[in-house]
Amino acid sequence: MRPRMLDLFCGAGGAAMGYHRAGFDVVGVDINFQPRYPFEFHQADAMTYPLDGFDAIHASPPCQHYANVTAWRGDQQDHPDLLPAMLERLSAVDVPWVVENVPEAPVRRDFLLCGSQFGLKVRRHRVFQTSPRMFTLIPPCRHRGLLPFMHKGERAYADAMGCEWMTSHEAREAIPPAFTQHIGEALLAHLEVPA
Repeated sequence: MRPRMLDLFCGAGGAAMGYHRAGFDVVGVDINFQPRYPFEFHQADAMTYPLDGFDAIHASPPCQHYANVTAWRGDQQDHPDLLPAMLERLSAVDVPWVVENVPEAPVRRDFLLCGSQFGLKVRRHRVFQTSPRMFTLIPPCRHRGLLPFMHKGERAYADAMGCEWMTSHEAREAIPPAFTQHIGEALLAHLEVPA
């Protein structure tokens, strides 16, 4: 039987697809309807959704409050900062959890991942804090020849991340599935579940 992963702030399912490929059954929760989410989906508030009944939890609180691109536009304070409250909420659960955000966010960098580390043709950095603390050795970033941030509105960017089922707009906020497949495999080893 596959372990169950709760995917909070799930968006269109980039993280979910990676965890699914690693060996989890995934249930997504987002306050906005996600018509292309590839697994079981519940439209609800991730800050109040029940956390019981899952073997692990992933959360991707909105990153705009911390993201450099939002700072460049000068509207960081217009975006909610749900990260500290989510970290506090997850600290009270008895199952492993993972929180993802942009590198500028105040989270412990148990994993700092880039698309180039997984052979993706896209420059995309994300930081992950895990409980319990986990790490693996992976090669460093190599940005030469990658699609930069400015290509996020193009279909090619979504495809380069491995998010072919998403619209280009949905992919702008997605996590490449390769990232969470990598973390999910490490998490399964911690849970002692055969991959």
